Amino acid sequence: MKSPAPFTLQSRRDFLAATGQGFGALALSSLEASESLHRASTARPKAKRVIQLFMGGAASHIDLFDYKPELIKHHGKPSDFGEPVEAFQNGLGPWKKPVWDFHPCGQSGKMLSEIVAPLAACADDMAFIHNVVGKTGVHSQGTLLQATGFNMPGFPGMGCWVSYALGSLSDNLPSFVVLPDHRGFASNGPKNWDSAFLPSNHAGTVIHPGSETPIADLYPHAAGRYISARSDHDGLGLLEKLNRQHAQSRPGDPRLESRIQSYELAAKMQLAAPEALDLSKETAAMKALYGIQDHRKVWPTEINHAEEADAMGRKCLTARRLIERGVRFVQIWSGNDNGFPRRNWDSHEDVERDHGPLAWGMAKAVSALILDLKQRGLLDETLLLWTTEFGRMPSTQGGKGRDHNPYVFTNWLCGGGIRGGVTHGESDAWGYKPLDRANPTTCYDIHATLLHLLGLDHEQLTVRSNGIDRRLTDVHGHVIRELLA
Repeated sequence: MKSPAPFTLQSRRDFLAATGQGFGALALSSLEASESLHRASTARPKAKRVIQLFMGGAASHIDLFDYKPELIKHHGKPSDFGEPVEAFQNGLGPWKKPVWDFHPCGQSGKMLSEIVAPLAACADDMAFIHNVVGKTGVHSQGTLLQATGFNMPGFPGMGCWVSYALGSLSDNLPSFVVLPDHRGFASNGPKNWDSAFLPSNHAGTVIHPGSETPIADLYPHAAGRYISARSDHDGLGLLEKLNRQHAQSRPGDPRLESRIQSYELAAKMQLAAPEALDLSKETAAMKALYGIQDHRKVWPTEINHAEEADAMGRKCLTARRLIERGVRFVQIWSGNDNGFPRRNWDSHEDVERDHGPLAWGMAKAVSALILDLKQRGLLDETLLLWTTEFGRMPSTQGGKGRDHNPYVFTNWLCGGGIRGGVTHGESDAWGYKPLDRANPTTCYDIHATLLHLLGLDHEQLTVRSNGIDRRLTDVHGHVIRELLA
């Protein structure tokens, strides 16, 4: 049987030119958006793309990156914070030293925990921020704050803002891709990458690397064996025709244009996505660098270092392949398992048991990602941001665990426009609060810095919603110029 002719999609420009009448409002809206984005532009961008690494559940800064010798000296002694402390659970036991030893790394001499030892090779490329503060010790709110700039739902994710402002570097792949943890979503699920009041085509596209169906609903369900190439082609053509007719009768509704764009992109992704996600095209040496095992075994009930390295490695290597092909923003999630006892970053019961595999697997994969980007000449134009919703307390909970600490925690940045081998801001001697409590770093400052490196002014990148000019940084935020190269 002769193959059907290639399915040709109208460009948005051709469609608007062809329909003409009734789209004056849409054209004006588009012009106003263009002018708004022009005003949001700053100097020449240092970065073109972003990879955000989100440790869902609250990774412990004092066991990974923020060395506190006072905790070693006073380990086991009654904790005294010098003020009343509101703990999330019952985590105000004795002082607890870091679970693992720390060692100086790189020419900068940055002290890193031995559980993240693979990152030692990248220490001089990384910039650490040890005085980040949150607003809450509740996972759902803390996660939203770091992901969207607000601790309540209904606001666009950071990747959505970047997609809205800059678009994709590819016509065949989404501008914003989300790679969840292989066990499931973090707190809030898709609300962390929802487009909210921005056009819906800027929402994150969820991809599950290594799974049987990496992208849901991209192809007909297995039960639809009756669907041929020709009927699939004809169905897409009919769907486009109906959407266009529907849009013509409702001028100025951006949701309709976003829906049309989404279907157009889905058709293109049927060809582009399989190639981008095919890790078999990578060499055995490259997969080994990322910690990926050629033949996955059935993992035991207890998570282990190899399993975490394999899972995180697949996401990191997929992220590299996606940004090479024009994806603008990739968000990687680590550590979501809501069973009991917990096997995630939320280490109330046992930091060593929970953080050990997660931290080593993360470090193995992320160090490979940084080194890989560097040797390909991509690191200078790719900005990496490592974050979590808050930190953990320097006192013990139940002897082996740590409670939530929204009062101070760590982020780090690497790559596009960042001065490596430096530290900005300090926590106090215990890792309990910022050393300078009057001048902490907030997620707004980090978001403002990220947008600046992409060539955007965080105060000018606004969208009017319900009568308010909304922005990623709300009414806050300053560029952290000490971190700029």
